[in-house]
Amino acid sequence: MMLEIKLIPQNEFQRVRAAAVDPVDKLAVTADMCRANALATVKRAGSGHLGSSFSSLDIVTLLYFDEMNLVRQGVDSVDRDIYFSSKGHDVPGHYAVLYALGLIPEERFINLRRLGGTHGHPDLSVPGIEANSGSLGMGISKAKGMALAKTLKGAGGRVYVMTGDGELQEGQIWESLQTTVQQKIHNINVIVDHNKIQSDKQLDEIVSLGDLTAKFEAFGWYVERCDGHDFAAMKAALERFRTIDDRPKALIADTVKGQGVSFMEGPAALAKGQGLYQWHSGAPDDEAFEAGFAELVERTNGRLQDLGLEPLQLQLLERRETNRVRLKDTAEKVVTAYGEALVELGRERDDIIVMDADLSADCGLRPFETTFPDRFVESGIAEQDMVSMAGGLALHGFLPIVNSFGVFLASRGNEQIYNNATEKTKIIYACHYAGLIPAGPGKSHQSLRDISLFGALPNCIIIEPGNAEETRQALAWCVREADQNCMLRLIISPSPRTIPLPDDYRLTFGKGTVIREGTDAILFAYGPVMLNEALVAGDILESRNVSLKVVNLPWLNRVDSGWLDKTAGACEHLFVLDNHFSVGGLGDMLVDRAMASARLRGRRIIKFAVEDFPACGTPPEALRKHGLDGESLSRKILQAIDMA
Repeated sequence: MMLEIKLIPQNEFQRVRAAAVDPVDKLAVTADMCRANALATVKRAGSGHLGSSFSSLDIVTLLYFDEMNLVRQGVDSVDRDIYFSSKGHDVPGHYAVLYALGLIPEERFINLRRLGGTHGHPDLSVPGIEANSGSLGMGISKAKGMALAKTLKGAGGRVYVMTGDGELQEGQIWESLQTTVQQKIHNINVIVDHNKIQSDKQLDEIVSLGDLTAKFEAFGWYVERCDGHDFAAMKAALERFRTIDDRPKALIADTVKGQGVSFMEGPAALAKGQGLYQWHSGAPDDEAFEAGFAELVERTNGRLQDLGLEPLQLQLLERRETNRVRLKDTAEKVVTAYGEALVELGRERDDIIVMDADLSADCGLRPFETTFPDRFVESGIAEQDMVSMAGGLALHGFLPIVNSFGVFLASRGNEQIYNNATEKTKIIYACHYAGLIPAGPGKSHQSLRDISLFGALPNCIIIEPGNAEETRQALAWCVREADQNCMLRLIISPSPRTIPLPDDYRLTFGKGTVIREGTDAILFAYGPVMLNEALVAGDILESRNVSLKVVNLPWLNRVDSGWLDKTAGACEHLFVLDNHFSVGGLGDMLVDRAMASARLRGRRIIKFAVEDFPACGTPPEALRKHGLDGESLSRKILQAIDMA
């Protein structure tokens, strides 16, 4: 059987928009049409965030099609209203609205998370997007900057910013609430998408927010609360906002995560998932996609019929063979091995405390969470609080193992990590989602600064293991042998291949291991993604009569000088491949060590790394864009050897 992915084209939105029907009915139809298109693009991309896109889509549809002056005055008008999302996960829905208005061309819209298409999180390079998303909690601060800019320019227009409810756990949110009032910035409207479910659990199970209305009001905001799927109620609240000119405004919109597709909607999905929500991220399988898309189209056509309008005319985007039975994922995941090792070490030592920032499933922590619930600390989306709490635990004899995505943990909690380091206790930081890949979510999630941030600390050892077995050994070394802080870098996606290691391999401090023999040049690399590309480059070079030695060096800021000298031997062509920006990675460390080595001093070490802000796209697209795929590496190595 064949799966068909279809699109509702722009002319269908224009037809509905021009129809002489009740405005509220028109908004409801338009929102479901946008849901169908968001679902289609996420399915085609193979990943994306549907739950929060669907919960926020009625709000975003109301803003763009009814409330804001953006379309009437033109996108270049200084007096235009501005909307952006602080949480960013809901961007597939936002793109669908922008496409419906003709602001994003079709070719770009349908290529979500692909090079040259739309980014997995908001990015200014996409038409209609007003601000890049980043670590959660930034949005209100950025919005009040925009609002102040309007005031200073004497410009009209209002600023709207969407936040998630889980996002309100970030400390910067509460800083921005009090300073907005203190700074007398009143042309700002915050809308909370209060769907009450975080990445996979109910908000109240992570960190309850209590009485949100009272909290906002305590900071001096004017607050309204209504059903975020009731267009009439939202219109009335926003109309009242226009009459308030002495305070900033907040609308708490009670929504349903996954709204519009029955089996994705919060209560039903939680019941099916036994308390876990499965539609936060990722793409549905073929059966779920077909069922969800059909439900949206059928409801839309029913409404169109009731309004005396013709049914939708759909456009075929892609036809592919169906895979009704989901094949078991056989690719190795280092995060799975990490989670298993945590449980094993937890049984061995009762001083281990595992800490999480609302990413338990993604970080492989669920086995520890269920096995040792009393030693699992859920901090919610509050990395700074989590890191400082770890510091307190360490001062009183516990061994905290702190987990989050690397881009958030390393940078958001950097000052707190530094403070902990000055106390010379021992903490293990696990930076998940390390490096360039996967590149689909975009630069807000690609962690390419963490080695330099942790590497600046005098008492922190950084390791990125290359396969599952090395992951187990690396965590065990950090727990059992290290006398300093440790940072583990772990990729989140399945490994491109299982990186080969000797059967008797033992992780040894400061030393790596040769995984491909060669005599003409040496390439040092680490981690499953870049070691795979290094091996590919070796195979390509072999066909061109160049013998490349590939060395796995998991120690990113420590190296055994004797081992390095011996491994380099007499080879004149030394290369380093970093899954990081060019500054502060393994390449810089080896260059420094080579300058200090009598045997290596004077030899040129060429670094390959990410030299610009990371590209958004599929893994092959992103690697190729940055010249870090096997083919590109082989060309660069050949060129360097020929020029020598």
